[in-house]
Amino acid sequence: MWDFFETVRHRHSIRKYQPDMAVEPEKLSAILEMACAAPSAGDLQAYRIIVVRDLADRQMLVNSCHQQNFIAEAPVCLVFCADPARSESVFSERGAKLYALQDATIAATYAQLAIVAAGMGSTWVGYFEEDKLREILKLESGLVPVALLSLGYPAELPEPSSRRRLDEVVAWR
Repeated sequence: MWDFFETVRHRHSIRKYQPDMAVEPEKLSAILEMACAAPSAGDLQAYRIIVVRDLADRQMLVNSCHQQNFIAEAPVCLVFCADPARSESVFSERGAKLYALQDATIAATYAQLAIVAAGMGSTWVGYFEEDKLREILKLESGLVPVALLSLGYPAELPEPSSRRRLDEVVAWR
């Protein structure tokens, strides 16, 4: 089992997946449990996760995501949606506009790291047409799609991407 730092270092955007390797139900369940273990404002978990396993549905997602074909090639796609009304009920406008979005993205981040820890790979997708995505998934009124994670067993190992130096990103006061 990798430690946390190794898990983060081994996270890469994977756009090629092994076609004959399904995601085991117990691993998918563990990933979803880790997403739901993420911190959230007021512990409200103001988000919803839609698990898309059906190939035809994943192909429709490709159409809403500007033809990013790897979404259909991955055996699973997780769609993270903010639930602003849930957060607004406790935190008013700031909850609806900010906290629900933060909750969904933190949950997606935890899921992405759990995917790596489970020996798989993923890609975070934020480039999509929200209205098309809502229609394809028949989302409940009020849910706001925030991110998709394609996931499966990698058929590639991309080179690590460059990162800005710490002193370009971090300010000390």
